Amino acid sequence: MSLPQQLLAGFSRFRENHNPRTEAMFSRLFVEGQKPKFLIVGCCDSRVDPAIIFDCSPGELFVIRNVANLVPPNEERVGHHGTTAALEYGVRNLGVEHIVVLGHEHCGGIQTLMQGGVNNPDSFIDDWMRLVDSARLSVENDYADATAEEQLRACEQRAILVSLANLLTFPWIAQRAAEGTLQLHGWYLDIKHSQLLGHNPDTDSFEPL
Repeated sequence: MSLPQQLLAGFSRFRENHNPRTEAMFSRLFVEGQKPKFLIVGCCDSRVDPAIIFDCSPGELFVIRNVANLVPPNEERVGHHGTTAALEYGVRNLGVEHIVVLGHEHCGGIQTLMQGGVNNPDSFIDDWMRLVDSARLSVENDYADATAEEQLRACEQRAILVSLANLLTFPWIAQRAAEGTLQLHGWYLDIKHSQLLGHNPDTDSFEPL
């Protein structure tokens, strides 16, 4: 069996670079467990690792990553719900104080959606991306004369809003949000310009943070 040597070499460097402070941190995390304040719903895209983007240490982020950083609505308990299960654990077990839906520029899942490629009944990706088909329809209506690039960016951001709305379909999220113990955020990473935008509910637009 051929092993991924690059990963093994990376793990060796990780161990070699340990210093007493780092070792103490991992020992504490092992004994005390994780207590992150932030839950990130991010994309599987290899360019947008939340821990790297936000320069966070182990134990600071509870991260859920899936295709196009989507949150499904509260549905019947049929099938397997990995994203929902992770949300429940983060909110009800870990007591996170913030949920950030982190979208990004040039998302492959959204690009597939905008190109009308979600019609394959045998594709898990197509079925998943139908969760935000309402975002595509609204963009095609509101940005009919825009370029394909502009439509893609608009859909990436509107998909974030769909996920934020879906979060509130879970009673254990809606209650905490109403009480002020849990805050929901929609953020968008402009990779090309290294800029982070946040959705402002007052203006209903994404603005630099």
